Amino acid sequence: MEISEITKKAGILIEALPYIRRFKGSTFVVKYGGAFMDDPNPQVRARVALDISFLAAVGINVVLVHGGGKAISRAMAKAGLTPEFKNGMRVTDEATVNIVQDVLDNEVNGEICKMLETSGCAPRGVRGSEVLKCRKLLSKDADGTPVDLGYVGQTTQVDAEKINALIDEGFTPVISPIALGEDDAHPYNTNADVAASAVAAALGARRLVFLCDVPGLMKDPKDPSTLISHLKLADVEPLKRAGVIGGGMTPKVDSGVKALKSGVRRVHFVDGYMPHSILLEIFTDKGIGTEIVNPEVSSAYI
Repeated sequence: MEISEITKKAGILIEALPYIRRFKGSTFVVKYGGAFMDDPNPQVRARVALDISFLAAVGINVVLVHGGGKAISRAMAKAGLTPEFKNGMRVTDEATVNIVQDVLDNEVNGEICKMLETSGCAPRGVRGSEVLKCRKLLSKDADGTPVDLGYVGQTTQVDAEKINALIDEGFTPVISPIALGEDDAHPYNTNADVAASAVAAALGARRLVFLCDVPGLMKDPKDPSTLISHLKLADVEPLKRAGVIGGGMTPKVDSGVKALKSGVRRVHFVDGYMPHSILLEIFTDKGIGTEIVNPEVSSAYI
């Protein structure tokens, strides 16, 4: 290896050092989801797992909250059930919620834990119903008519004590987005972005990282050069009105905003396909995705 290449690698490590010192002992919540979860190339997921293992190795407490929509659709098709969506959300009857719970708690959660373990991490799978509670999500159509989505919930409570106990034991908790209803103790399917935000707020997380299928927020979705690297909380609503924030990014950004207002210091959106995107965003001065900060609780050194 040439001296210039060795020097370059040393420079990267030196750039990361102050961030490693600063974040040691902090809690980061990572929303693990996106099309990369179903990519036929396992190396895509292996790189993400390695990033998470690195965070844990340098003393950062990492908590994962995962999705798994495509795996659910495959399982429903195998069972002869046709997915139904209203207002962009999956209608979840009794038969569907049983499949959702099995797929998320067992298949998806188990696969993520296995990948993390292979990367040198110490994961602990957590059924969302053990640590999350919710209320039934009340949705309306464009005319304001109520739409019954069945067992679809809005996360309202997080058992932070149970999650922190696993962290104290040296584990990386991996949580599925299944919650128990506050009123009926029935399992509900919940939005994983919203669940991740609630977990981050309850744990007093320093960072909330959303893995996406795009580089971050872009002024022109077709042009990566228009990436918005840094946003203040007050910038979000104008960008939504302008259509810059829309589609699948809306629930992520809304969840991030809620987390920031609850005390999370910074929220990041990074590309799950980009090699080592989490590390590049967290441990370099420039970063590679989009971060949103709340100036009321933020500073240059958080």
